[in-house]
Amino acid sequence: MKRSTFTLSSLALAVGLSLAGSACAESPEKWYDDGARAVDQAQQLRADRHRAKNVILFVGDGMGVSTVTAARILEGQLRGAKGEENRLSFELLPYVALSKTYNTNQQTPDSAGTMTAMMTGVKSKAGVISVNQYAERGNCASTQGNELTTFLEQAEMAGMSTGVVTTARLTHATPAATYAHSPERNWESDDKLTDEAKANGCKDIARQLIEFPYGDGLEVAMGGGRRHFIPREVVDGEGKQGKRKDGRDLTAEWQEKDRNSVYVWNQAQFDAIDTEQVDHLLGLFESSHMEYAFDRPSDLGGEPSLSAMTGKAIDVLDNNEKGYFLHVESGRIDHAHHAGNAYRALTDTIEFAKAIETAMQKVDMADTLILVTADHSHVFTIAGYPTRGNPILGKVVGNDGAGNPTGVDQLAEDGMPYTTLGYTNGRGFHDLAVGGDTAYGEPINAGSRTDLSDVDTEGQGFHQEALVPLSAETHAGEDVAIYAGGPGAYLMHGVQEQNVIYHVMRKATRMDRKLRRAERERRQEERRRDDD
Repeated sequence: MKRSTFTLSSLALAVGLSLAGSACAESPEKWYDDGARAVDQAQQLRADRHRAKNVILFVGDGMGVSTVTAARILEGQLRGAKGEENRLSFELLPYVALSKTYNTNQQTPDSAGTMTAMMTGVKSKAGVISVNQYAERGNCASTQGNELTTFLEQAEMAGMSTGVVTTARLTHATPAATYAHSPERNWESDDKLTDEAKANGCKDIARQLIEFPYGDGLEVAMGGGRRHFIPREVVDGEGKQGKRKDGRDLTAEWQEKDRNSVYVWNQAQFDAIDTEQVDHLLGLFESSHMEYAFDRPSDLGGEPSLSAMTGKAIDVLDNNEKGYFLHVESGRIDHAHHAGNAYRALTDTIEFAKAIETAMQKVDMADTLILVTADHSHVFTIAGYPTRGNPILGKVVGNDGAGNPTGVDQLAEDGMPYTTLGYTNGRGFHDLAVGGDTAYGEPINAGSRTDLSDVDTEGQGFHQEALVPLSAETHAGEDVAIYAGGPGAYLMHGVQEQNVIYHVMRKATRMDRKLRRAERERRQEERRRDDD
């Protein structure tokens, strides 16, 4: 198994994006010299036109630019620095572009339509999985002739290994768009299929993962969503029932693929995996979504971190000399934002950055294209005029007329303090601890101010204030960033439609050529069998 001496520091040196010095080392001369050095080093960048053997597509679900900025500051502050000068691992990648995220039928998108664009090269509607815009949401018959081929499917056809890793359910919209086709993102198991869907032959998403028709199927699939793979009559290892009505245990069917197909559902089993001996790895670590990064250590069954799953996936996939495609999603950034809980959204983003750092340290960037992006953003804001180094999760403390910190909370026109972070809409302020999928508390205080003077806004259970009262905070419609490094990364530039990501992956891997070669090999094998 090949290992690279590649490190984040060497990448930073190569692209002129070394971290800024600590606040105590700052000076006008240092700011000037650092800026000039960055330009000098940027002049050394050259487009890498070599073929990418491997591709890793990282998607931070809901990770808009404001989320990246706030997570960058929080990570730095957790290390004892002021924070603003910090950079997350993926911010060291040399190429950056902006991605336009709208769906064909919505100004503000959802994850199904956006991931469909990234995986198929074709923009589509909200709520549909890897079918084009002519399909009607929830109408199985309308998908006939409107299915799209995904990059993961093409990778399998070309003989590459493939994998999907997520902290959400494996059947959730973003990971599902890599391997499944459905006019309804909610058809995660057969209990949700309509009579019309059954009559017209649509399969649920979990079943499509197990019955994946290309190559020898996905080599790695890890995340949550165990309930969609087991019958409702079955109780899993954590005492939770399955959802399937057809009586099929898809975890058992996975293990029947071959003698080297493994299914795991807890930390101990995950740790015991011998990546040199496993050909197909299925990990389902929760009945529904996996835990937030903050809550993971308290999980009774035990579950791996996103960075651990990423490392394990690479160790399995890189056994294939033909290369691999891996999709890694931090799915719960999105869920924490919907709940109005910035603490969990940002700590999940920090863990996402650790997963990317893990990948960077394992792969050879000379033959691996790494793309980091988001499917969409959220109505998450960084506001006020807090002084440098003010706790990003805290209340705004500003500067006086001389530009020095006042040391006291800044007050709004209503005489009450306010936080740096907030949401345009959602549930609003609530200071009880959170946990699980839905325990985010009541009442909704959005649209009405609460005196935060004695409230710990930096605590894990705080829900930032919101203006418009909604049962859940919503996505936003602005562009998101794409960060890229490795062969073909130079193709990411300017402002691009989101579906361009697929085309960059195809160009970087020479996928057309790989598919033609695979087809020739298939025909040669057929002729050999006929001769025998």
